[in-house]
Amino acid sequence: MLDIKLIRTDPDAVKEGIRKRCLDLDAVVDEILSIDAARRELGSKTDALKAEQNAASKDIPRLKKEGGDVAALMARMKELSAKIKEDDAQVAELEARQRSLMLSLPNLPDADLEAGGKENNRPVRTFGEPRSFDFEPKNHVELCESLGLIDYERGAKLGGNGSWVYRGMGSRLEWALLNYFIAEHLKDGYELVLPPHMLNYECGTVAGQFPKFEDEVYKIANPTSADSKFLLPTAETALVNLHRDEILSLEELPRKYIAYTPCYRREAGSYRSEERGMIRGHQFNKVEMVQYTTEDGSDAAFEELVGKAERLVQGLGLHYRLSKLAAGDCSASMARTYDIEVWIPSMGIYKEVSSASNARAYQARRGNIRYRGEDGKLHLCHTLNASGLATSRVFPALVEQYQNADGSVTVPEVLRPFLGVDVIR
Repeated sequence: MLDIKLIRTDPDAVKEGIRKRCLDLDAVVDEILSIDAARRELGSKTDALKAEQNAASKDIPRLKKEGGDVAALMARMKELSAKIKEDDAQVAELEARQRSLMLSLPNLPDADLEAGGKENNRPVRTFGEPRSFDFEPKNHVELCESLGLIDYERGAKLGGNGSWVYRGMGSRLEWALLNYFIAEHLKDGYELVLPPHMLNYECGTVAGQFPKFEDEVYKIANPTSADSKFLLPTAETALVNLHRDEILSLEELPRKYIAYTPCYRREAGSYRSEERGMIRGHQFNKVEMVQYTTEDGSDAAFEELVGKAERLVQGLGLHYRLSKLAAGDCSASMARTYDIEVWIPSMGIYKEVSSASNARAYQARRGNIRYRGEDGKLHLCHTLNASGLATSRVFPALVEQYQNADGSVTVPEVLRPFLGVDVIR
């Protein structure tokens, strides 16, 4: 959520920042300001009435003790009470409307981001080169089926389109990837968290996915109560809520977490050739990194997360590029995002396997997540996240980039201790 003080003092800058995302929310910003002015004016009047009420409540016992007539004062007290109740209800209504509109505003992109959508994303650097084959290479679907790694047909039978089943060595390869990711993060001092997969509505609100994107998650209704939850679309949604409504000490920061979870998304499962197989599905595995930092430590944390995600892909020996996203291609909660996009040879395109993002104070303001600074005052934390990594695109890239002429797949060296073999045949 944006700072209401910023909206009051520089609404034009807020509008301009939002326009960089290819959104026109000027009317929403103007309505927020109008409501804010009315709420503050009415609040001031109500505070004055409450002050009068408090003074009168002190005068009544004194006048009674002195034998004075308190009838007029009692009547005024009744009048004040009714008016205050009416005004408080109106203030609460204005506050609720203002909060609803504030929650609908996206984060402001960092100043150095290009305006516009994905057409303005810019490559930052690449690692390695696309592999040249001296034989007719197979795509990952063919490889996974011929080697018995993935059962797409039975996956669709069990879960519908956009579902698959890991089998045999495919299951072991998936588990090896996850073990490799987690082992590297633990070496770097990150705390491993296994969060619940069913989350309450407030988690989606703090993360910035709700209310605007709540139709993109799988919702779970409790048939015996009004309680409802949703399946997490990413572990970030859980991790950025760990310290909701908490005050952290300066010594605790930065807090560094990783979590392994399946991720559940309602998107996906199209029949476009570039999304065949495991490229896009309703459930996939991911290790997520999240940091809580001070404002001053935010930029360094972002560079750390980008570097960590890159090193994982480099360790696998996969060709990729790092792209800086334009403002309109960053998710609504994020002030900046870099994508690591791995090369899929059969498609001739890059596909994102990690997004590293900085939300600045946007999520912390929604979740009331603060720390006490050296000045003794409370400050909002900054929250950052990065995939480290999602497997559903690493897996296809790996089997395609490491395939051999005989249809086998060489196992990257970093995975051999986990997998126990050098080649999958």
